[in-house]
Amino acid sequence: MQLIWLRSDLRIHDNTALAAACERGPTLAVWLLSPAQWLQHDDSPNKVDFWLRNLDTLSHQLAALNIPLLIRRAEHWDDAPQALLQLCREHGVQAVHLNEEYGINEQQRDARVQAELNAAGIDVHSYLDQLLFKPGSILTRTGGYFQVFSQFRKVCYDRLHYGPPQRVRAPTVQQPLPVVADQVPRTVPGFDTPAQALRDLWPAGEAEAHERLTRFIDEAVEDYLQQRDLPDVAGTSQLSPYLAAGVLSPRQCLHAALFSNHGEFASGKPGVVTWINELLWREFYKHILVGYPQVSRHRAFRPETEALPWRDAPQDLLAWQQGKTGIPIVDAAMRQLLSTGWMHNRLRMVVAMFLTKNLLIDWREGERFFMRHLIDGDLAANNGGWQWSASTGTDAAPYFRIFNPVSQSERFDRDGHFLRRWLPELNALDNKAIHQPGGLFTVDGYPRAIIDLSSSRQRAIDAFKHLPKRNPLEVETVEYRRP
Repeated sequence: MQLIWLRSDLRIHDNTALAAACERGPTLAVWLLSPAQWLQHDDSPNKVDFWLRNLDTLSHQLAALNIPLLIRRAEHWDDAPQALLQLCREHGVQAVHLNEEYGINEQQRDARVQAELNAAGIDVHSYLDQLLFKPGSILTRTGGYFQVFSQFRKVCYDRLHYGPPQRVRAPTVQQPLPVVADQVPRTVPGFDTPAQALRDLWPAGEAEAHERLTRFIDEAVEDYLQQRDLPDVAGTSQLSPYLAAGVLSPRQCLHAALFSNHGEFASGKPGVVTWINELLWREFYKHILVGYPQVSRHRAFRPETEALPWRDAPQDLLAWQQGKTGIPIVDAAMRQLLSTGWMHNRLRMVVAMFLTKNLLIDWREGERFFMRHLIDGDLAANNGGWQWSASTGTDAAPYFRIFNPVSQSERFDRDGHFLRRWLPELNALDNKAIHQPGGLFTVDGYPRAIIDLSSSRQRAIDAFKHLPKRNPLEVETVEYRRP
């Protein structure tokens, strides 16, 4: 008997571990409920609900293949080895198959599971699945992990010249097994069920993911370069929740893009090339997790920035969290996050820079808040994005490059459509005034700006200028704490 241990790979098609398990013999599937671990990792109720809904859809797909899905509880990942060992003994499992995950906790969990099962005579097979290239295979000439995206991308391009990573076939129907599948729970204690309006924005299942991918490639990807920064336009794929949960694979995305671009990945349609680069950014940050594990330890990639004099400003932090800063584009973006579990990527950079540069509040506060609300929360991408904006990370924005949120609003939401959608109290203002009320224009029910953009920008620049020099190899090791 073979066992596929499902994690961030909730799909039938192009699932490497599932295909490998089914090729070897009769297969069972298992999902581990780990609510205490999820709380420790700040996984949002939106994301946990999305997992459960996709898992329920997947259970029906597996049932059509006569693959029973079993649900077991491992409150913490420390409990995973025993939970899986007991399951293997119950059903005479000879081998467990899993797709690799890359955070420190994930790698430690999988190492402990492998040791425990191997000691009991059970094989464990792991596979590259959620990435195009295995971490450790894209390295500098000196054998290190890349710290600059453009250099990383160049090597990826060199590899792609030999052909894209191939997708794997979906398994065929197997003979029925005398095992009854478990019912997927609708809720998990500790995680409230999101509002139905939010759930409706993100339907579950592979069919939905592929429909979105097809629609994006057919209707929007050619204009992606021009429209991806416009928050009021459906110019992005909005596939990130499906990629984060593994309902869709990066290989499937790459192949769809290449098909649209006649096999080209570095030339041809600019929108397609730009979107492929975004897939490679996602790849880059996951490689960073493995090559520079301090980012999984809640530490800055650039250790000297640990000395930044972050402000302890709980009222300012709360105003940012609630979308009440008096800076319309920041407030509209934060309200979008709270209502939908998602935020437009351009706005993620704007609100992150505002928090870390203008308010000079530790990037970890923002990173944690995002994880607690995002439906697409992913350690590598979220950490990478926050540290990029805060100028503490790899290939980050220079510390003196600080977005002016008003200028960003005027440039990317010129007529204020996005602002009016999320800040109805500003609807009466004209297209110029709506970007910066509270000066000449005051609006009842909308706060004045909590910070002066010019002086706070200079304060951040001064804080970075006066950082003490530190040995770049000197990285603090602390007890692991997932942001």
